[in-house]
Amino acid sequence: MQLKDIMTSTVVYVSPDTPVEQVAQLMQKHNVGSIPVCDASGVKGIVTDRDIVVRNVAHGTDPKTLKASDVMTSQITTAWPGMDVREASKMMAQKQIRRLPIVENNTVVGMVALGDLAVNPTYDTEASEALTEISTPAHPYKV
Repeated sequence: MQLKDIMTSTVVYVSPDTPVEQVAQLMQKHNVGSIPVCDASGVKGIVTDRDIVVRNVAHGTDPKTLKASDVMTSQITTAWPGMDVREASKMMAQKQIRRLPIVENNTVVGMVALGDLAVNPTYDTEASEALTEISTPAHPYKV
């Protein structure tokens, strides 16, 4: 099975200049936890709900004036529609990511989340293994 068979093909995206407040509102409206950041040349990054908390809320900065490019993760991993689901699951586990933008011709054409793997009985083992890897802290912090 390929990613195109399980991906969500309706993807909301924003420009790098989109205010963080608007990004958060789009997340709420579309019930998603991440939104790709794109410009005319393609995908520039991704903003997750965690990015907003850690890079905006925790610093007390104004989400109306802060831009998506200020909080986005710019080193992102992407996949293509024809990629094998098992290969993608292994990549998500290795990179410790829960959401994977699917890109074709420099355009976001879909999104695969760990949950998309988990709801498919064929890949529930891969999803479980990926979640185990993803949930293992890279650098544990003591408070």
